[in-house]
Parts: sequence; C-alpha cells; structure tokens
Amino acid sequence: MADSHPECAPAAVGEKRQQFGSRFLSDPARVFHHNAWDNVEWSEEQAAAAERKVQENSTPRVCQEKQVDYEVNAHKYWNEFYKIHENGFFKDRHWLFTEFPELAPNPNHNDLNDWLSENKRSEVPEAIELVRTNSAYDPRRCFAFVHDLCDEDATYPVPGGSLDVIILIFVLSAVVPDKMQKAISRLSRLLKPGGMMLLRDYGRYDMAQLRFKKGQCLSESFYVRGDGTRVYFFTQEELDTLFTTAGLEKVQNLVDRRLQVNRGKQLTMYRVWIQCKYRKPLVSGAGPEPPVPDRILSSSAVF
Repeated sequence: MADSHPECAPAAVGEKRQQFGSRFLSDPARVFHHNAWDNVEWSEEQAAAAERKVQENSTPRVCQEKQVDYEVNAHKYWNEFYKIHENGFFKDRHWLFTEFPELAPNPNHNDLNDWLSENKRSEVPEAIELVRTNSAYDPRRCFAFVHDLCDEDATYPVPGGSLDVIILIFVLSAVVPDKMQKAISRLSRLLKPGGMMLLRDYGRYDMAQLRFKKGQCLSESFYVRGDGTRVYFFTQEELDTLFTTAGLEKVQNLVDRRLQVNRGKQLTMYRVWIQCKYRKPLVSGAGPEPPVPDRILSSSAVF
C-alpha cells in the first residue's frame, strides 16, 4: 500500500512550531540538524525525474468496474480506515493555529447552545466517534455530524450564510475530481460575507504520488491506495479555479515544498503540499473585516 497519508514534521520538545517559510537549508551539510526545511528548491533533474515517475505510474488505469466500486463504497473504505487506525495515524503536529490564525477561538459562544441542542444526529461512523470521544470535544461548542460532500441532494444541518470559517484539511483530495467543483460551490454558500475557506492538501509530485505503483491510477493525478481510499494531487491553478468559480476571493495560495528528514535513519523525503485561504466577498457597505469566528465547519473525512 502506498503511504500517501499526510505527515507533518513535529517541533522539537519545548520548541514553538515555526510558521511555514521560516526555516531554510543554506548548507546541505546541515540537512539532518532539523526535522524539516521549507521552500526547498528542486533541481531540474529532480523535477524531471518526478514527472517521469508520474508518467510511469499513471498507466495502466484501474478498470471501470473497480472505479465504480471505489466511488460507491468510498464511505465504507474510509470507515474501515478509521476503524483500523483510530486517531493514531494523523499525528498532532501543532501546526493548525500557526498556519491558520483565523481559527483563534471566540470565547463568546453561548449563542450557539440553542442551535446545537436542536441539531443532534444519530449516525456515528468511526471518524465521527473519534471526534466526539476526544477529550477536547465540548458539546456546548461542537457539533460533529455525518455528511457526504458529494451528495447534491443532502442538505447541511447548518443554514446558508451562517459560517465564519470552513476548514478542508486533506479532505478535498479524497473527492472524485469531477465532483469537486459542486462540492466547493455548495460549501461556499454556507459562509457569511467575509467568511473564509481554509485548505491544506496534497500538491503535484508529492512524495506520496511518486510512491504509487503501476495499476493504482484512476485518472490523471488521482490514485487509489491499497486500502481502497483515494487521493488527488493538486496544482495551485486547479485549486484557484475551484475556489474562484465558487465566487471566493484569493487571500493565499502557496506551495509548501518541504524537505522532511528522518534523522535516525538518515533519510530525506520531499513533500509538496498546497495551502489556500479564500474569502467570500463582503456585501457592499458591509464595513470592516469580519469578527473573530464563532462558527466553524471542519471536514475531517469523506463519507
């Protein structure tokens, strides 16, 4: 099975995690002095080798019958993934609030209590149960629910124009490419004017893409892992088109081209992630910047 789930390098014990773009490798002899280096430039040879590797693993394509199964049963494959790994696979690398300070909590959340009490659902797949049983989960402030991003007929249990922030952390890449635009457009309608959509996901030629073997490619830059879960590898331009077509304005769209190292095994790993922030336009005459968020939708798995 290709190891294509995200891994972010942790800060050293007692060290505050630095924001992306703040640690550069100027002396190759020091490569193993830290766990990760930012903005690592690829040589022409390295870029060409990555492109060749992707061309090689892009054929043959998975047969149509299996592709239908992976789409129809996507929820089952992800549910099995979380049943096996629980919350031990995705480590807390303490980068979320560093990269997305827009998520700073608002202590004035009492107005949410009535709404939360009216919106309880019984469906509890493995991922949702892991969220609800986390020690930090506060039912007075949090509402974990099941929703299929790709189901156009399913309504979100939150009203349109009510959210300050929507978070998509390694989520959109699990959606079949031809359904991504409608998924983003539907999500954008949930944002308040001035609300933000935040994304971090796989970039083209990430190490995980290069590790796939022949026979795992579904379509261009879209692969299936050995456990049946799927992953897409984006370009900045593709994500910009998805968000702007949904009526959002670009605040940030950058490539996190990072060199991770395993100092114990003396290994180097080249990761490529994309980080985006897109804002819903303020209505005419709406005034200054939006307030600190108190309603946030976080998508952590696709069901």
